[in-house]
Amino acid sequence: MSKSEFWNDSERAKGVMRKTSSNKAAVESWEALKRQVDDAEALFDLYDEAPDEDVEKELQESLAALDSRIGAIEFESMMGEEDDEKNALLVIHPGAGGIDAQDWAQMLMRMYVRWSESRGFEVDILHCQSGEEAGIKSATLEIAGRYAFGYLKAENGVHRLVRISPFDASHRRHTSFGSVFVYAEMDEDIEVEMSESDLKVDTYKASGAGGQHVNKTESAVRITHVPTGIKVECQSERSQHRNRDNALKILRAKLHAHYLEEERKKMEQIEKNKKEIAWGSQIRSYVLQPYTLVKDHRTGLDTGNADAVLDGDIDDFIEAYLRMDTVSGRGNKDEADI
Repeated sequence: MSKSEFWNDSERAKGVMRKTSSNKAAVESWEALKRQVDDAEALFDLYDEAPDEDVEKELQESLAALDSRIGAIEFESMMGEEDDEKNALLVIHPGAGGIDAQDWAQMLMRMYVRWSESRGFEVDILHCQSGEEAGIKSATLEIAGRYAFGYLKAENGVHRLVRISPFDASHRRHTSFGSVFVYAEMDEDIEVEMSESDLKVDTYKASGAGGQHVNKTESAVRITHVPTGIKVECQSERSQHRNRDNALKILRAKLHAHYLEEERKKMEQIEKNKKEIAWGSQIRSYVLQPYTLVKDHRTGLDTGNADAVLDGDIDDFIEAYLRMDTVSGRGNKDEADI
């Protein structure tokens, strides 16, 4: 990195910096664990020599913190897949349910933004298309942080919401659906078969908020990979060039997942979850009426604190699924609907 030519290829340099940062974080985590072990040993020796209530309380707190850190390291050690440490590209679409579904998709986006921020991950909204009346028609988030993809791959699938609709004058209960698909962001040095001749690029005026420039110029970009039919679009930036770069980033990630699925069958879980975004295909249900309950149909884990979950408190669901998936070595289990 000290060589002058290192930064000539900025994208490759960023990839090296990300890997270096990831390795540094792993070393620092183990060093922090060793310091906690040393501190606990010192407190234990102190208490053993002269028992004291204050020292005992401090020792108990130290052991609890140590147990928590060991659990976190143990959990991260289960993420041994090739892409687990990478950044994530998270795509959200509303399903059955009309305007309620679009509003639900926006609620899901907020949930993942809040979860990411609570972990110190960086969130960049690469694409967000607003609904005509409320909510969103689609959104793509780039979530940057160590193990972002490893954690968020647990969220692949259809999410179901049951509530009293705020858009229904009769205040009836509605059921809405939204899909979440997560892809690992690809490093620039990973080869992905993507010829320019296979790409169809369309530009159009962006919709929704963003200022006069965004709405009056053809800054939005849609790219179709003709051989596979995969489409991506970006409109969050004012610059058509920036939107094109972001769209290509998303396309590379989707193509990488597509080819792994075809050639090595490592993305079997994504294929299983590509069902109709409607009743019977959900991985998790969020019920706000007539009672409050969030239940994951794969693991059976549930909680009555739906507000906390919608505010980003989804670690328990993610961990339960990943532990189950690691132990069983397979994908979703069918669970009874709520």
